[in-house]
Amino acid sequence: MLRPTAPVLETERLVLRGHTPSDFGDGLALWSDPEVVRFIGGSPAAGEEVWSRILRYIGHWSALGYGFWAIVEKDSGRFVGEAGFADFHRTILPSLEGMPEMGWALAPWAHGKGYATEAIAAAIAWGDKALDAPTCCIISPENAPSIRVAEKAGFRELAHTTYHDSPTIIFRREKP
Repeated sequence: MLRPTAPVLETERLVLRGHTPSDFGDGLALWSDPEVVRFIGGSPAAGEEVWSRILRYIGHWSALGYGFWAIVEKDSGRFVGEAGFADFHRTILPSLEGMPEMGWALAPWAHGKGYATEAIAAAIAWGDKALDAPTCCIISPENAPSIRVAEKAGFRELAHTTYHDSPTIIFRREKP
């Protein structure tokens, strides 16, 4: 069943909600931060890339019935980052075809607070009910914090490969 918009998920400290065009400024701050993109492509994003990203997130929900959420602190409303599922049609071996790909990126101020683990747990709980397939994620082998988040969420190494000329680990999580 397709959903025209993202469902709102709440955790003890966070709200995961669908992106809107008003998220552009927060998205630009996130994706133009060198610390955020160090293991995700390596280059800070320009405004037009961030705008396309936000529209892609919105479109995923309409076209596929799943997508990414904007993550905000429940108490303050402060933008924390983004997390969710996507189908990016990546050219990567082994293929990710048929597996929604999970991803996450948090603002540097939010690192080390357990927010990624909390947000991913909420997204996975939703995905376990809504998705009919195993999920995957790709992570740089140098990104130890994200590898820990993935492993806590039940992802296991599937393969070591290369994506865009960079070493990459593909992780897979079976649906319970």
